[in-house]
Amino acid sequence: MNIRDGLANKTVLVTGGAGFIGSHLVDRLIKVGAAHVVVVDNLFVGSEENLVEAIATGKATFYRDDAELSTSLEYIFANHTIDVVFNCATKALNYSFLNPANAFDTNVKVVLNLLELMRRGLFKTLCHFSTSEVYGSAVYEPMDEAHPRNPTTTYAAGKAAADMAVESYVRMFDVDAFIVRPFNNYGPRQNHKGMLAGVIPITAVRLLAGGTPEIHGDGTQSRDFIYVHDTVDAVIKLYEVQPSGETVNISTDNQITINELIPRICTYFGYAGNIERKAARKSDVLCHNASNQKVKTLIDYQLTPFHEGLALTLGWYRERLRGLSQ
Repeated sequence: MNIRDGLANKTVLVTGGAGFIGSHLVDRLIKVGAAHVVVVDNLFVGSEENLVEAIATGKATFYRDDAELSTSLEYIFANHTIDVVFNCATKALNYSFLNPANAFDTNVKVVLNLLELMRRGLFKTLCHFSTSEVYGSAVYEPMDEAHPRNPTTTYAAGKAAADMAVESYVRMFDVDAFIVRPFNNYGPRQNHKGMLAGVIPITAVRLLAGGTPEIHGDGTQSRDFIYVHDTVDAVIKLYEVQPSGETVNISTDNQITINELIPRICTYFGYAGNIERKAARKSDVLCHNASNQKVKTLIDYQLTPFHEGLALTLGWYRERLRGLSQ
């Protein structure tokens, strides 16, 4: 039974909408018939290039601005009548090792700004993106939504605080807000630049540039990788049915170690050389093996097999970055 009307003909704001997951969400919102999609992104790791197709439709407006600033959001809401907000704004996990306080603040300030606007009646529904990092390493497996929150970084601590803010506003003010908690997303458009890059794109870039792939620590740390299009598909479907105040994991039925992942990427690119071993990163989560039972009870849940999603992803990087190997 649907709780909300569909997203067709609605004006939607996506914070962090020029980023990896956010930009794919923007594309999907246009595809399902949103009247207009407003994007705000400070391009910390996002890129205007990710929005080229969306902007070309004439149904998207991009603001290069910072959702951490309440005045920036006030300006957007003064110029657009927003129905729904999807909050994807954050700063990459690795950034918390460079600027731990700001990594925490970003996650909290953005959601508090949005919740205050919501409390004033300026939009109706908030879908807030959490992260599997709030769980920390698994206390039990598979990790369901009742798993203790035990963040190991300030990035994750800020995300956990943001989740609790959403939950408390729902209880205090009866706002319509819910939380989606994706596990380890991968796919086209994931940031591949610098130390803020994800493991799959940075390994692809190293190999395309003739470099040596790396494994940090003993490589037994595992991740529950989910293809970004599957995450977006689930979020769009959950919008109509997920109860306010509740959290839903978005994950797969797979768990893969870094020791398994890196050789797969090497094989794709025909690399048979050395894999460099480096020291483990502090506070690295050791195990992510999620339960997706709850999401399966709510929607028709479709997943891309990891070998297929990985091939699509690596093919995208090879096409976009092939000049590195020339």
